[in-house]
Amino acid sequence: MDQRTELSEFLRSRRARLRPEDVGLPDTATRRRVPGLRREELAQLAGVSTAYYTRLEQGHGESVSTAVLDAIARVLRLTPAEREHLGRLTKPPRRRPGRAAARVQRVRPELQRLLDAMEGVPAYVLGRRLDVIAWNRLGTALFGDFAAMPPEQRNMAWHVFLDPGAHELYVDWEGKASDIVGMLRLDAGRDPDDPRLASLIGELSVKSEEFRRLWASHNIQDKGHGTKLLHHSVVGGLRLQYETLRPAGDADQVLVAYHAEPGSASAESLRLLASWAATEFQAGESEARAESGAEQAR
Repeated sequence: MDQRTELSEFLRSRRARLRPEDVGLPDTATRRRVPGLRREELAQLAGVSTAYYTRLEQGHGESVSTAVLDAIARVLRLTPAEREHLGRLTKPPRRRPGRAAARVQRVRPELQRLLDAMEGVPAYVLGRRLDVIAWNRLGTALFGDFAAMPPEQRNMAWHVFLDPGAHELYVDWEGKASDIVGMLRLDAGRDPDDPRLASLIGELSVKSEEFRRLWASHNIQDKGHGTKLLHHSVVGGLRLQYETLRPAGDADQVLVAYHAEPGSASAESLRLLASWAATEFQAGESEARAESGAEQAR
């Protein structure tokens, strides 16, 4: 990922989404050739010269101060995640060839045991580039059998854009897709030299028109909390709240857990899904033992 190009396109996209009246400027009748604030308007509001801001928007952010970035972020109304992304794009890239590709992502055994103990709560752990690196049984029942997937498909971005079942699972698929792209862009800013991330973005861009459209918007989204409406093929509709927790010891990992309001129809549906998952798991174990016994008898 070329940081100068990313910085230029990010600033232009944030400037284009603002109208003069959004920042207290009069809405003149003069026709604008491009949407959003003009460069000179943004520069004036941020307290810098137009030439200085123009150079920054052209991708030259090496010597920009934190105070100037804060002023520009204030005018552009950047979220904390967007402000973090802007800061990273203005810093010289740290060359760490092969680091992201070489370091295997694993969760601590204690964290996996915690996941397994969360029997009524679908949960999984995301690592770099939104790879799904750990999960529990109910998480598999709700989102898919991660263990059976090839490693390159064990990824939330791949799941949302290239798994045909995702459009049926997420009632607001567009909202979910937009969030996923924003998270992936934030990861790309944190580790622009990750070859696996570049490969994933390339595959999604080639195979998904929706991904290309959303990627071009340069939206940034951090992992957080909220509500998701899902439609599962076994138990039907679910209204679930989700929380994102950051385990100590690895800044690249987050645990995402879903839960239903106690006593709600969704809580009952989760209970039924857990029962179904347990039955499927036991059937799978029985089949595996039968195959093993047949193999030994040969």
